[in-house]
Amino acid sequence: MGTYFPREGEIQQKWYVIDADGEVLGRLATRAASILRGKEREQFTPFLDCGDHVIVVNAAKVRLTGNKLEQKFYHHYTGYPGGLSSTSLRRMFEKKPEKIIREAVEGMLPKSKLGKALAKKLMVYADDKHPHQAQKPETIRLGKEKKN
Repeated sequence: MGTYFPREGEIQQKWYVIDADGEVLGRLATRAASILRGKEREQFTPFLDCGDHVIVVNAAKVRLTGNKLEQKFYHHYTGYPGGLSSTSLRRMFEKKPEKIIREAVEGMLPKSKLGKALAKKLMVYADDKHPHQAQKPETIRLGKEKKN
């Protein structure tokens, strides 16, 4: 069996909106990374950018489980001796809630040039407004649907 190569113009990229209001951070990040990667398409090829654009709104209303607000820390090294700075999840959630979702999704993408290209297709906003109405994004619902 040979390797599948999509033809030029065969992959049409779509735009999706995910509302993070009340959603669990990890489940939201997993679904967003899967869409960015293109794993939900039948033309998925691991070494090509087959994914779609993702817009995440209401990042400030995402839900965290357990004691992550007190126990989770984000570390950043400045490059200087003794320059390790740590920020708690609670402080990051108050200052930049969109950065929490971006870090969670980028951690699930490949650590290569492809991963950096995929990360550019992720847009995260703290409130419910976004400037991408011209792209006519489709809304994605996460979680279980109610059955009658």
